[in-house]
Amino acid sequence: MTRPRKNALARRTLLAGLATAAAGGIGWGAAGTAVAGGRGRAVTDGRVPQGAVDAEVARLESRLIALRRDLHAHPEAPGQERRTADVVARELRAAGLAVTTGVGGHGVIGVLRGSRPGRTVAYRADMDAVPPGGIVGGGPAAAHLCGHDIHTTVAIGVAQVLARFRRRLSGTAVFLFQPAEEALAGARAMIDTGVLERTGVEEIHALHCGPFPVGRFAVTPGYGLPGQDHAEVTLSGPDAPDAARRLAAEIGGLATVAPPQTPADLERMVADVQTPDGPLARFVAVRARAQEAKVAVSYRCWPQERYAEVREDIRRLAGAYAGAAVSFPAEPFPALVCPEPDARALARHLRHNLGGDPVTELHAAFPFNGEDFALYLDRVPGTYTFLGVRAPGAPITACYPHYPDFAPDERAIGVGVRAMTGWVAERTLGG
Repeated sequence: MTRPRKNALARRTLLAGLATAAAGGIGWGAAGTAVAGGRGRAVTDGRVPQGAVDAEVARLESRLIALRRDLHAHPEAPGQERRTADVVARELRAAGLAVTTGVGGHGVIGVLRGSRPGRTVAYRADMDAVPPGGIVGGGPAAAHLCGHDIHTTVAIGVAQVLARFRRRLSGTAVFLFQPAEEALAGARAMIDTGVLERTGVEEIHALHCGPFPVGRFAVTPGYGLPGQDHAEVTLSGPDAPDAARRLAAEIGGLATVAPPQTPADLERMVADVQTPDGPLARFVAVRARAQEAKVAVSYRCWPQERYAEVREDIRRLAGAYAGAAVSFPAEPFPALVCPEPDARALARHLRHNLGGDPVTELHAAFPFNGEDFALYLDRVPGTYTFLGVRAPGAPITACYPHYPDFAPDERAIGVGVRAMTGWVAERTLGG
């Protein structure tokens, strides 16, 4: 999850022209059988039974946690994921997948073909760590404070478990291990290699660590994460620096939501995204900074159609200053918007196969985060779902990405592998 500014506690490409209850489902029996949540079924229809998946995940769980700890101890900044890519490729080859490396930088592709006819479904994980400037308050070095080490581990686990059931698997599962998500560059780089077309991907899915109790998933029907736009205003005249400061304050006033400053603010924001027609159903989040005779503006909004409106507001405010020149360097980066039918289908799958009440539905987008998974959903349908990583009693900053004390509950790894293995297997079924 990209967080572009260190001081902010703070599908389509835009308009032409511009814990608890679910925590009981994460324990494992000594014999490799899920204590709760495992609903096996007879193999009569070519499906991979969830009970068998649960048992296999239980067998692998300690190894996956060790793998995550290894990745966590060796964080690599966006575009520098050499070691991580090597580890991923090694694990996928050991599981029997066909592996391609060096895709769009250090990206890795693993392809698992089932023995039955079916569809081609992709699963994506991001591998990079948060650079120092992306850590809330700043940091001395890149660190895995966004959970990409968990994402990578879950994806490897899904590949390993599905490989065990290759003879029962329909269709093809394509695993995309992406570099440079934090720089909003990796998805485009991989897509530009033609990987979706070459592998025939029909849909794509991903998890991201989120501030929800471990054992729970937050689905995003019709929502996701906002995109981002940038503007620059250049002023002239002897009082240009003063004018720039005034204009920056005026542009900042366009914001309808402020970055959270306290843990209580974060808790409120997490509650707000779960509230239908709540305060975050529509928003503008703005950062405007005066730099000598210039104002640099970065902003996000929801829905993304509001970018045209905000651009006009910036032009209007700048127009009150003689000689002001406004530029928008590029088209806004698109919002990540999950197709509603796909997200609801995933929610049904999770409720049916994991037991209990494992699903939370989001009714808004987090205002201060973005994701280049948006570019995949620009091309094929799919889902982007938050994997709860909040340990019981943990503070909100321990489960909200980019905070220096981010410490996800590692039991979420097994939960994520159970869920996504069954989901990918279901989606590859033909007919």
